Amino acid sequence: MVVFRDINPHAPVHILIVPKKHIRSINDLTENDREIISHMIMVGKDIAKKESVNSSGYKLLFNVERGGGQVIFHLHLHLIGGWEKK
Repeated sequence: MVVFRDINPHAPVHILIVPKKHIRSINDLTENDREIISHMIMVGKDIAKKESVNSSGYKLLFNVERGGGQVIFHLHLHLIGGWEKK
């Protein structure tokens, strides 16, 4: 996995979790990719704790295909959070 901050963040915390294996989209997953997806989610959980958004709340989001907002065609998971309570 490669983990880095989004260059165009949509929240105070916006981190991308990207597998090193090229997978174009969620639609291109195979049975052999189950471990990668599971690992991405667990990394998201761990990063949320490191970024101190685990208690306040966060989103884990996959955009799928152009109609679903995907503009980079290499699978990646967004960790988004850090909003203040109103």
